[in-house]
Parts: sequence; C-alpha cells; structure tokens
Amino acid sequence: MAVRHRLIKTAPETVWAVLSDGGRYADWVVGTAESHETRGHWPHVDSALAYEIRLGPVRVGNETVVRRCKEGSILELEAKAGFLGTARISVELRSWGDYCLVIVDEHPLQGAGGALHNMGVEALIQIRHRAMLARLAAVCEAESGPEEAPSRSGQAESSSTADPREGTQEDRTAPYGWGRRPARGGGHA
Repeated sequence: MAVRHRLIKTAPETVWAVLSDGGRYADWVVGTAESHETRGHWPHVDSALAYEIRLGPVRVGNETVVRRCKEGSILELEAKAGFLGTARISVELRSWGDYCLVIVDEHPLQGAGGALHNMGVEALIQIRHRAMLARLAAVCEAESGPEEAPSRSGQAESSSTADPREGTQEDRTAPYGWGRRPARGGGHA
C-alpha cells in the first residue's frame, strides 16, 4: 500500500477547490490529459471523469469514479486502468496550522495490477505520488496567490512561479520527499 503525504502551503479550502474541479484533474494527476465529467457532478459519489493516459506514443482512455466523498476533507476514488484492473486512491486533507496536509493512499483492487503488485511496483507508485503531490502543491499554491517564502539560501522566492510538473528543489534533493536533511548524528530531524 503506497501512502505519501505533503504539506501544501495554502488553506485546505484551496486544495479542495482544485480536487473538486473535475476539469482540473489532469493539472495535478501525473500522466493524464483532457479530463471531463462523464457521469454525475464531480466529486459526488458515483460521478466519473474520463481522461487519457499518455505513455510516449501510447494513449489509453481511462475512467475514475468517486466512491466516497466527505466535502472538504476526503475524496476516495476508483481508477479504472483497462487490462491492469482498478485501484483505490484516497486523498485526505487535514488542517495543519495555516496550511494543508495532504495524505494519498493507493492500492490495487482488481485485475492484473493486484496480481502483479510487488515492492517494485510499490516503488513506482511512490515516485508517481511524489510527482503528483508536487504538481498539486504547485497548482494550489499558485491558486492562493504569491507567497514569499525563504529558500535554503535565505533569499525570498515566490512559490507562484513554480512549474507543477517540476516539483521543488526540496523534492528533487530530499530522499522520499521528507523535506528535511538528516540531523547531525544521522537521525531524522
């Protein structure tokens, strides 16, 4: 089961506004393009989005269905991936001071994805989640307006100019997205 979290430097309401807009699904979900509602009103239970997954020249149409929604805090999805089967994806939002802690939990439900699930696949899902949460953070933080935050060099940098596909410098350097370097003595801060 792949579980990953990220502190997004904006209010949970801003993050929920992005998650609850079906037309923005492709803005933050890695590998998707051209999302649109096909059933119901996103993110109500049993509503669905259709989108295209692009892997190089290969394009596959898929669908994601809302299985559980607690407005403002929980969105549970079932992503249908053709012959690979389906996966359960849970996105939970928690207030964390002035910010939003986002927790993503994904695991296969049915089909070949479940049968082939192993530590290697788990590692790939973790990498995908890391990129997905970086994109979600960039979209949400840009949505809430420019916020000056000190960089590691001490210079202020605006989070609104970040490309959601790139992630942050911290994402590229910190192991597993922990966002902190080990404290002196080798332990984690």
